[in-house]
Amino acid sequence: MRLTTKGRYAVTAMLDLAFHSQSRPVTLTDIATRQTISLSYLEQLFARLRKAGMVKGVRGPGGGYKLSRCAEEINIAEIIAAVDEQVDSTKCGGKGNCQNNQHCLTHDLWMGLSDQIRGYLRGISLGSLLERELVSEVAKRQDRDLEQTIEIQSKQENIPV
Repeated sequence: MRLTTKGRYAVTAMLDLAFHSQSRPVTLTDIATRQTISLSYLEQLFARLRKAGMVKGVRGPGGGYKLSRCAEEINIAEIIAAVDEQVDSTKCGGKGNCQNNQHCLTHDLWMGLSDQIRGYLRGISLGSLLERELVSEVAKRQDRDLEQTIEIQSKQENIPV
């Protein structure tokens, strides 16, 4: 299966957004800090997610991003596809030209696996992930870590050198 960091980061960022945007828009800087993802990389991903209609930007003070639909309506396969990722276990990208421009011996096996993976990911929504206890625990821990980092940075900025 060829799922690169682009797909993984997009899913992670969307889950972070789903968790935190229930009360207010979320900045990409906050997501980048909590998830240790480059801000410029997130900007590229969110441009694609916005184009796919999954997120919407909120301008002005207190602005950021929110989901454009309910978390229950956005599935993981959709997020991966929005950032131009393919969940594919074949060597040929599903084209069937694996061996001398024809199907290889195991083409149908890997196509079946790819279909199973896509089906599995289509069956999981952001909303269903939010209901998982571990997801909530990790998100809360990341919030505490972010608050501590901000507190330490603000103390360091006020200390005369």
